[in-house]
Amino acid sequence: MKTLKLLTYSALTVLLISCGGANTPASKLFEIEVKGEKAKFHQNETVDITVKNKKNKTINAITYSIDGKKINLQDNKLVLNTEKVGNKTVTAEISYDDTVVEVSKKITVFAGTSPSIYTYEILNEYPHNPNYFTQGLEFYRDTLYESTGKRGKSVLVKLDYKTGTIFKEHKLKGTQFGEGITILNNKIYHLTWQSNIGFVYNTDTFKEIDQFTYGKSKEGWGFCNDGEKLYKSDGSEKIWTLNPNTLIEEDAIEVYTNSKKLIKINELEYVNGKIYANTWQSGQDVAVIIDPSSGVVEGIINFNGLKDKVTKTDNVDVLNGIAYNPKTKTFFVTGKNWDKMFEVNIIKK
Repeated sequence: MKTLKLLTYSALTVLLISCGGANTPASKLFEIEVKGEKAKFHQNETVDITVKNKKNKTINAITYSIDGKKINLQDNKLVLNTEKVGNKTVTAEISYDDTVVEVSKKITVFAGTSPSIYTYEILNEYPHNPNYFTQGLEFYRDTLYESTGKRGKSVLVKLDYKTGTIFKEHKLKGTQFGEGITILNNKIYHLTWQSNIGFVYNTDTFKEIDQFTYGKSKEGWGFCNDGEKLYKSDGSEKIWTLNPNTLIEEDAIEVYTNSKKLIKINELEYVNGKIYANTWQSGQDVAVIIDPSSGVVEGIINFNGLKDKVTKTDNVDVLNGIAYNPKTKTFFVTGKNWDKMFEVNIIKK
């Protein structure tokens, strides 16, 4: 009798699963379909979206959301008016019979428009220490601060940008590879590359105030701030938003143009509501202009030709280092092991 009961229960279980019962995975019953299954979707594009009913269930209602935010569809048309570009999850909450299930689909949303192109005009040339593997560059109270990389050679300096005279210097430990800096409320926030540690110093004395470790971002690259929040790049397509008091990563954007994902986003500078960023190993000496609320690349600055103006040595490396001087309202750019720094105007073509 026990054997018969066991067989009856097992048969019932198989019957429930095969008929689409409670134990059947939602993906076996339903699937989100986007018309055309395009490789690239763009911000504000309208796409046709439906739910494929694999087992012909009687559907009572479907509710859609993108990254947890509910959206309304008209005639099965979805408008991709997402605030941010990048990887998104489209979810359909499906009510059928007495059951509610969810199925999801991953899509990537690119910028809706192509970036504007910019060039530059050189205003002045200043000396730059050719031993500096520049990682961070920032003005604070009309004084230039610079951080440099390479283990055993990483320093943080405060200097006269016109002459290169050093006012103050702090050397990192030999195991640490210095990266980006940003300055807020008389505090210098300083990243290291792969040590998973950052430092906070007093701007005037360089005395260490605090240390912090990274959260989801595994490396330290570029750093900037908007007067309230800190922005940190980590070598991926992401730029993280940090609370300057807790130094916790609270949010992130993903950086995309209308056609590609941008990775290896390096030195950062925040100017008039936009993030200006160097890109490492992009093949050209360019910087990009990023909307910090969406991740959209709004502009590309072509700095090609600047590197030709520095003294050629075996150590000369890529463009890296962009700082805005609020007093002169001009940008200052340099590169790794360059012997010159250039004051420029950025001009839209």
